[in-house]
Amino acid sequence: MPTYQYNAIDQTGRPHSGSLEAESHEVVRTRLAEQRLYIVNITEVKASSAIADVFKGWSKAKSKDVVVFSRQFATMIDAGLSVLRCLDILQRQTKDPVLREALAGVRHDVNGGASLTDAMNKHPRVFSKLYVNMVRSAEAGGILDQVLDRLATFLENDMEMKNKVKSAMMYPTVVFVFASIVMGVMMWYVLPMFAKIFQDMGIQKLPLSTSIMLGFATGTRQYWWLVLIVIIGIVAAFKYFQSTPTGALQIDTIILKLPVMGEIVTKLSISRFTRTFGTLISSGVPVLRALEITTDTAGNLAVAQVIEQAKISVRDGEKISDPMQSSPLFPVMVTQMVAIGEETGRLDQMLEKIADFYDAEVDNMLKGLASLIEPVMIVGLGIMVGFIAVSVITPIYSLISAAQ
Repeated sequence: MPTYQYNAIDQTGRPHSGSLEAESHEVVRTRLAEQRLYIVNITEVKASSAIADVFKGWSKAKSKDVVVFSRQFATMIDAGLSVLRCLDILQRQTKDPVLREALAGVRHDVNGGASLTDAMNKHPRVFSKLYVNMVRSAEAGGILDQVLDRLATFLENDMEMKNKVKSAMMYPTVVFVFASIVMGVMMWYVLPMFAKIFQDMGIQKLPLSTSIMLGFATGTRQYWWLVLIVIIGIVAAFKYFQSTPTGALQIDTIILKLPVMGEIVTKLSISRFTRTFGTLISSGVPVLRALEITTDTAGNLAVAQVIEQAKISVRDGEKISDPMQSSPLFPVMVTQMVAIGEETGRLDQMLEKIADFYDAEVDNMLKGLASLIEPVMIVGLGIMVGFIAVSVITPIYSLISAAQ
């Protein structure tokens, strides 16, 4: 079914634009007339290729653009503008194509009588479950501007933490890639040249290190296709194992037990859980529904299992802190603060304090990790380069000694 882009005005002269899927121009005109819109122009959108559709289905709106949209939407609602007017303005000014398309669909559905929550729920690439449920509670309580502003703050904190993690991993990633390229060039091109030199010089017996390096270089050059198949097979097997519930749980549990990275991931998971849960509760989302959403957005199945147990406890009339206290993932400080929050009725505030504390902890650990990785990488590169140098120089030194 073709898609048509239209521009129209209503009875007050306000412009309207959007897209519709219909059989023909006449059907579009009929639908717009039913909405009491006067058509300015209608243009058929050319169908995109199958490959473009696949990439379009994978693409998501940028977090930064969603934050800006939420902040501006809250300001406009607070200023007294209608939801339709806000969506119209924001759709025209946003530059992100995914967000623009989603806003056009939301605006069309809201204009057709749907609620803002139902309209946003049709666009999961832009509006997550957390976002949709917070908007639903805001519509029920009449505090849409406050909830949107709170959502923007939550998304900003989440985006800032992700950027810190990416920045901390950028240096070791670049060094590892560069070192891999250098090692590949030396082993596949430099060492074979020295092997020919050794043969021409009449060196029959090579040192063990040199034999290992030459054997590895020769084997990988001759049987590169076999090495490639093995690597692809290992990656495919790991991905398949990770896609199963049991495999994903085991991998996430192992990640949490790693020496340094496990502690960082644990604190990140606790921070994400407490901030998400606290934001949902403070926005008026019921506790059970908030726990369900938090389980889906935990990011780690081992943590999600504890949250699922907390949801069962709440359903049975128990406290949220009970299953958390029996889990080794949550420190005593976290469980005690959650228990105090439940007793005093200030759970959302306690959760925010926990999230702020662990965000600061993760930030300090990332800085320490970055300063620790640098000397470790330098020492590792020095050992690899030294091993190759010794493997090349030793047979030459032996030959010179024998000649003397």
